[in-house]
Amino acid sequence: MSHLDTVAQLAFCLTALLLPGSLFADKGQNLDPVQQPSDPALYVGADTCKTCHQAEGASYDRGAHWRTEAGKRKGPQWQGCEACHGPGKAHVDSGGDPTKIIRFTALSEKQTSERCLACHEKSESHQNFMRSPHLANGVGCTTCHSIHASKSGHDLLVSAPPGLCYGCHRDVEPDFSKPEHHRVNEGLMSCTDCHNPHSSFLPHNLRTSDWQGQVCTKCHVDTAGPFVFEHAPLKEQGCTACHNPHGSTNPHLLTRPQVNQVCLECHSTILARSIAPGIPTFHNQAQKYSQCTLCHTAVHGSNTDPTLFKR
Repeated sequence: MSHLDTVAQLAFCLTALLLPGSLFADKGQNLDPVQQPSDPALYVGADTCKTCHQAEGASYDRGAHWRTEAGKRKGPQWQGCEACHGPGKAHVDSGGDPTKIIRFTALSEKQTSERCLACHEKSESHQNFMRSPHLANGVGCTTCHSIHASKSGHDLLVSAPPGLCYGCHRDVEPDFSKPEHHRVNEGLMSCTDCHNPHSSFLPHNLRTSDWQGQVCTKCHVDTAGPFVFEHAPLKEQGCTACHNPHGSTNPHLLTRPQVNQVCLECHSTILARSIAPGIPTFHNQAQKYSQCTLCHTAVHGSNTDPTLFKR
């Protein structure tokens, strides 16, 4: 075989692989799970879909999607069932061939999420989802949301929170049953008050930075500051330097059983020259005087006293 023949064969193979109508394409899966064609002739309308899919049509009519799409998006590719499942003419003409329609159960979590984000990525809270730790761990839109079989009256969730979140986050579930905890199980708070499940640019999907307590001070406004005399851990590490935000067996969600044990993690003799002043020799660490906050009452910061004796 000559060199020219080899080049010609390689060119043919590359062309066949790159062209949409490739000779090697799977003719059953002829719909792109992301791109939505705009040719009106390819669409049959939601009423046609409902002749076979009555239960799904009824759930769609009760949901939020039918009320929002028509006014915001123009063209048949953004209307009704076909806005999500793709053009349905080939599916109908084939007598219901499932390979002629987009089935979410046959898509990867990434492909499913890309279809949802075709509309929802304009929402500020969804813009980073494709880079989210949820998607990176195989959790897509339809893992938590169901268009046709939602068991929650909120946001088409497959089940009600916080149980939905606990399904994966087993490590934090016990914290909310500890003596001191944020009232998530009682329904007074939600995981999404602090975390954005669709991701953010911050660790742990936090809605705002835990640095300077921006998440916590939304509720704990008395600790927000700014203060004339700041407490360094609050500025450097945030509230979680001293508190477990989900729950604790210790008072005030502290990470240690006693207040002075928390303080001594920084204010120790060993660390005195590096990160914080050490405890003076005249401080009595006997049980009677073990609570540093008996004197240093303004532990979050003070406007009047550099030793945090008072606010």
